[in-house]
Amino acid sequence: MSVKEKKRGRPAGKHGSLSQCIIIEQAKSLMLNNGKAPSIRQLSSSLNVDAMAIYHYFKNKDALLEAITTSLIGDIYEPKKSDDWKKELERLCHSYLQLLNQYSDLLETLLSMTSAGPAIVFQKRFNDVVYSLNLDKESADNALALLVDYLHGFALAMKCNKQEGQLQVDMIAGPLNLYCHAIQIGPK
Repeated sequence: MSVKEKKRGRPAGKHGSLSQCIIIEQAKSLMLNNGKAPSIRQLSSSLNVDAMAIYHYFKNKDALLEAITTSLIGDIYEPKKSDDWKKELERLCHSYLQLLNQYSDLLETLLSMTSAGPAIVFQKRFNDVVYSLNLDKESADNALALLVDYLHGFALAMKCNKQEGQLQVDMIAGPLNLYCHAIQIGPK
């Protein structure tokens, strides 16, 4: 009779290479392949550890989900200080839409989350882009809300479009140009 090696709790010895980073990267890989965030059971199975090992690094599934989505949003374009803020905003928006398109369940995951971690990453990058416009806080917040709502609507339309290739990320050029013009002249 053979005895199966225990996988419970925090890995020790040669299996001690488990970390938050490894868990997040594996979860991102599973999310990319499966189209949705993995369950703790799926994730622990793919890492060949007991589910409790995941909980050693993350307080609960929500904490893990926040770490995964924050990491994904952290992978989008990071704007550079530039006189051409419109070009930097376009790159940021394209990068964000490509991410939402690549990870098919990410938009729904982001919208259902109660934590603000991933949103804060995008907000910081947006603020870095429009900093030179010297928008007051209310105008900057409104501009961000409008842009994010537009991008989420466009991402949803891309996802719902059953005919491959009809909606492309670069199709936001006209609306984004109009948006940039509006925030540049400011509220009246």
